[in-house]
Amino acid sequence: MDKLSIEVLKELLPEEKEIKVPAVKPRGPQADHWTPAILLERGAYLRKMAKHGDGSASETLKEYPQHFTMLSFRSRNGEAEVHERFADVFYVLEGRATLVTGGTVAGARSMGPGEMRGDAIEGGTRQELRAGDVAHVPAGLPHQMLVAAENTFTTLVIKIQEIP
Repeated sequence: MDKLSIEVLKELLPEEKEIKVPAVKPRGPQADHWTPAILLERGAYLRKMAKHGDGSASETLKEYPQHFTMLSFRSRNGEAEVHERFADVFYVLEGRATLVTGGTVAGARSMGPGEMRGDAIEGGTRQELRAGDVAHVPAGLPHQMLVAAENTFTTLVIKIQEIP
């Protein structure tokens, strides 16, 4: 009951000295839910951002204690990456790309603690990803997304912290 309601009740019931306000139950953890339509709408926005940028755009949807969710759009190749403490789970919403895993990162450079980037993967394994596919890349495994010139790629990414 809000303050205004309490004051109105006091006016209507002046003989009451105290009005008991029902206890509000604290809200527990809430489930997050994104429909494909919502994700694709956000993906269309990222597509516009990428068009005016370098061909890729992403946004963090939500951060949690041990993981976070992102939405990513690409119309160009990504850099080669290695995350020491995070696994990546990709759920492809639309488009297609080639996921390269394993091998070594050419031109590797540190981007911060536990994060390496580079120009390309040398000697990796290639797997084509299409809408509806799910791919898991464990922490420590070099990986790179390649997008052919005529393709685009929109994916939900779940980055999960792995304890070494």
